[in-house]
Amino acid sequence: MIRALFDSTLLPDAPAPYHALQVKAYYPAAPSGSERERMTGQIMADRTLAPLPVVIFLNGINIGIESYHWLALELAGAGFVTVLYTHIAETLPGVIGLTPGIDLSKAQPETYGNAPTCPAIAPILELLARWNAQEGHPLHQMLDLERVALGGHSAGGTVALQSARFFPQIQAVFAYAGHTMASTLLGFPPGTVLPVSARRILLMRGDRDGVIAASRARYGTDSARHDPVSATFEAASAEEIWEVLLSGANHFSIAHPVDETSGRIFLDEEMTRPAAELRAQIASLILAFLQGREIQGEPGVMRHRMAHPR
Repeated sequence: MIRALFDSTLLPDAPAPYHALQVKAYYPAAPSGSERERMTGQIMADRTLAPLPVVIFLNGINIGIESYHWLALELAGAGFVTVLYTHIAETLPGVIGLTPGIDLSKAQPETYGNAPTCPAIAPILELLARWNAQEGHPLHQMLDLERVALGGHSAGGTVALQSARFFPQIQAVFAYAGHTMASTLLGFPPGTVLPVSARRILLMRGDRDGVIAASRARYGTDSARHDPVSATFEAASAEEIWEVLLSGANHFSIAHPVDETSGRIFLDEEMTRPAAELRAQIASLILAFLQGREIQGEPGVMRHRMAHPR
C-alpha cells in the first residue's frame, strides 16, 4: 500500500505570503487495522523496509505536483519515500506562479557556485529530519537521510542540478528536460554552460522537446543543432553521469495529466510514441539509476561517462 502525508514549512528570508511550502510525501505503508487508522486515515510506514531512501522532486514552473503523482507512486512502490511540494511565488520578476523555488540572486556571474539556487531544499531536508525524530509520526525513524536523491523537471531539474553539490546527503541527482545553459539576461555571455557537480547524475529529455527549442534565444544561441542538455553533460563533473535522449518524447512527457491552462505547453511538439509507454520508460530509467542498475536507453540515444580512477 502506498500512502501520502502532508505538512508545510517555510522558506527562510522569503516575504509572506510567498514563503510557504506545502509538502506531500509518498511512502510504502503497512496498515494495522487500528481504530486510529480508521479515524485519521493516517497509516504507519512499513517498518520492515526501514531505513527508506528519499527522493525530493522539484516541479517545473507552473506545473502542479498532481502531474508527478504517477511518478511518485512508482518511486514509492520501489521503496523510495518521495517528496513533492507546492510553492507559489515569483517565477520571473513581477510574475507569480507555481515554482520549484529559484533564487536568481545566486545564479548570476558573480554569485553562481557560492550557494544553492533552490532555497526550498534546505527547509525540506530539515522537515524530513523532524519527521524522522518525531515519535508517533508515520515516518518516525524510517528515513535514511544519508541516502537522498534530488530530481526535477524543466526548471526544477535545472535548480536540482545546480544545487545538489551543496548538500552532502544528496547522493544522486536526475533531471528531465533540465539543463544548466545560462540566460544572457542574468549577465552571462552567450552560450555559457554553468558547471555542475554531483556524485551521480542522470540527464533525460525527448527529441520532440519544443519548449527547450523555443527557449534557445535566452542563451544567446538559436541554432537548431545546439542542445543545452548535451552541453550540460559535457560540462558536468561526476563520478558517474548518464545522458539519455528519448525517441518520440517531448518536454511534458514526464507530466501526467498536464494542466493546459498554465505553463508553456503550447510551445511543445507532439509526441510520436504513446504517452503511457514514454512514462513507463522514464520511470524505468529513473529507478535503474537510483538503484544502481545498468541503464537501458532504447528507444533513444544514450551516453555514459565515469570519472577516471584517481
